[in-house]
Amino acid sequence: MKLYDKTPLLGIVAVLLAAGCSKQATTVTEQTDNFIAVYESINSDDIKTHIKTLASDEFEGRSPTSKGEKLTLDYLSAELKAMGLQPGNGDSYLQAVELVEITAKPDMNLHIGDKQFAYKQDMVVSSKREKNTVELKDSELVFVGYGVNAPEYGWNDYEGIDVSGKTVVILVNDPGFENPESGKFQGLTMTYYGRWTYKYEEASRQGAAAALIVHESAPASYGWSVVANSWSGAQYGLVTQDANASRVAVEGWLSLEAAQKVFADAGLDFSQQKALAIQGPYHKALALNASVTIENTLKKSTSYNVLATLPGSVSPEEHIIYSAHWDHLGKDSSKEGDQIYNGAHDNATGVAANLALAKAYSSLSIKPKRSISFLFVTAEEQGLLGSKYYAEHPIIPLNKTVANLNMDALSVLGRTKDVAVVGMGKSELENYLSKAALRQNRRLVEESRPEAGAYFRSDHFSFAQQGVPALYAKGGNEPIDEATAKYRKRTNVIVTGCYHQVCDQYRENWDLSGIVEDSQLLFEVGYLIGNSTDWPKWSPSSEFQRNK
Repeated sequence: MKLYDKTPLLGIVAVLLAAGCSKQATTVTEQTDNFIAVYESINSDDIKTHIKTLASDEFEGRSPTSKGEKLTLDYLSAELKAMGLQPGNGDSYLQAVELVEITAKPDMNLHIGDKQFAYKQDMVVSSKREKNTVELKDSELVFVGYGVNAPEYGWNDYEGIDVSGKTVVILVNDPGFENPESGKFQGLTMTYYGRWTYKYEEASRQGAAAALIVHESAPASYGWSVVANSWSGAQYGLVTQDANASRVAVEGWLSLEAAQKVFADAGLDFSQQKALAIQGPYHKALALNASVTIENTLKKSTSYNVLATLPGSVSPEEHIIYSAHWDHLGKDSSKEGDQIYNGAHDNATGVAANLALAKAYSSLSIKPKRSISFLFVTAEEQGLLGSKYYAEHPIIPLNKTVANLNMDALSVLGRTKDVAVVGMGKSELENYLSKAALRQNRRLVEESRPEAGAYFRSDHFSFAQQGVPALYAKGGNEPIDEATAKYRKRTNVIVTGCYHQVCDQYRENWDLSGIVEDSQLLFEVGYLIGNSTDWPKWSPSSEFQRNK
């Protein structure tokens, strides 16, 4: 069936009519020819309603295990049930995710040498270990460059040094960022080795006692306030058999200014040491010791992912999964004035689009051959925990999961002529995206800031790690017209400045037409795959391949 004409079954109908089967032809047309009508029914009013509800003060910032979670789960379940979608987990829409909530007392100080560094102002540290008191005492400091051990790139910052029991200080991003012409790693495009999650994982494998990442806004792609807001307060982790004893005891961030003071106290210049680390694998003992005591309040709790399914008409055991995270940062009662991190852009927009897609699929008169499932995950802001749990405990077997299409912080800046593909070139899913973009006269482009590592920062990454081809794409940067360009210039300042801030609230002047168009685009992508027998593959150059 050709999907790029307004009447995709016109040729079939003509043949049937010619054969004297006009009644049959009319029946077939009525049953199948509503794809375009459904496509065009995706609208800004529905999306606006969902965003305003989810980002309202009543939902209190949708923190996991809070009152806001209960309201969110009830809202999602009711909407999905009203659409006639089946519960995705037996007779339930919910999948339990066991979390440990760890809240560190903020009145801590990090001592390095003879200097004291203040919480949130100079540093943010925490522990994922399930212990009430975690103490780092006189731990030797070692600068380990980018903290990377990457055999395929011929790079190992830990080679020739034993960091057992020591505190490693690490640069953010990977070696390609500051020296893109060197041919190291993937130039400006961040690899997973540049993500903070990897750096803590590798430090743990190396036996370090603590790992501190030096924050710099450009290579991190966000300011210090994002670190301070996101890493303070209640922090969540998945409940593990070893109570996270295998992780470094202390993990956190130093501000650039704090790091410069530390290096100066060690008789070194931070910029010079960084320049050496950029050139090749590097480490340097700093001849200083670090100490900090973290007092934790522990609380184990259960949060939930939400899953609903539209069964396929031919191969219901095979699924395309649309995903979006429902959580945000909750509320901070210690703040003066506004205390609620409403999370309108991040990620009520993605949840709203996922609901709009669920409604669209439920409106099709002939369902896709494959099942279409809609996943709303928890605790993304805490390190992709909900999607990580789902991918490690899948309700739908991974070898029956054809693809994942993810939506996170969709554009409120109006329509664009281009579609930004995050992690462009990773899989054949982009072939379907390219076909769907033809209907909208849009072209695919690489994301504007590949150095930010966005492919590793949202829930599709959890699927990719398990080998399931995953696509993350949304509106680009080329506005559809001059009026939209002027609107984007005004609005983007606010949207960017409100990332992970209390001002990320719904605004009546938002132009949601871009979200509508992106939702229609992803609707067609899933529809094409859902009516195919193909299994999209990773590209040969991708770091991911199917493993199940």
